[in-house]
Amino acid sequence: MDTANRDAYAPEPARGGLGLKDDLVMALRFFSRLPTGDTPHEKPDLGRIAMALPLASVVMGVGPVLLLAGVWFGLPGYFAAALSVAALVLVGGGMMEDSLADAADGLFGGSTPERRLEILKDSRHGTYGVAALCLFLMLRVAAIGSVAALSPLAAAGIWLAANIAGRSGALWLAVALPPARSDGASASAGILPASRFSVGAALALLLVFVIGAPASSLLGVVAAALLVGLVVLGWTAICKNLVGGQTGDLIGAAAGLGEIAALTALLVFA
Repeated sequence: MDTANRDAYAPEPARGGLGLKDDLVMALRFFSRLPTGDTPHEKPDLGRIAMALPLASVVMGVGPVLLLAGVWFGLPGYFAAALSVAALVLVGGGMMEDSLADAADGLFGGSTPERRLEILKDSRHGTYGVAALCLFLMLRVAAIGSVAALSPLAAAGIWLAANIAGRSGALWLAVALPPARSDGASASAGILPASRFSVGAALALLLVFVIGAPASSLLGVVAAALLVGLVVLGWTAICKNLVGGQTGDLIGAAAGLGEIAALTALLVFA
């Protein structure tokens, strides 16, 4: 995730409370551009964010998926899907998309760990990044549009479930790997304890079941969970091998890859 997007969330002395509402606000401020009131901004804490992220993903996704209802008013399914994807990009400030592009450029455009990290920090995108970004958006629109043409409600459920699974699963990188550099967004948000990740992952799995199973199937939810896990573990191994750790961009890229993995499984077993 581009550290420039965090300027508005400069750490201040913690004056907020500790609880689900405060953690949800922190997660929304970290991952979205949604208005969250005028309470003081607290220093991001990955342990708190991880437990609230599944609910934050729902809040972020509700508005965009509602645009799929345009099919009921005559919009073609793929057009409604494109509008919906565009809306989620705006809600998230383009951070997941930027992360995926940066990760593709950095990991595959450099020949040493130092050069890869240097490219990751560069806000400009190269061939790998542009290709990854275009493919990501195309896969999203194709997956959602193909279902929306038949059932906008099912498309909304499948996409929302996939987004929850991808975002929460991606945080495993912050458990398994140390920050690859000390000045990034991930490093500033602290260490993510495995116990906090597990709580967030359990809540994410519950929400994926409640939202995704009616739209796909129970088998689809199980397959999605397994496939997201495999993708995240594979991505973790790649990051460890190529840069020796994780960054905000690499976590954001894992979220995008996890979302596509979940979409694939949920669509196959729908």
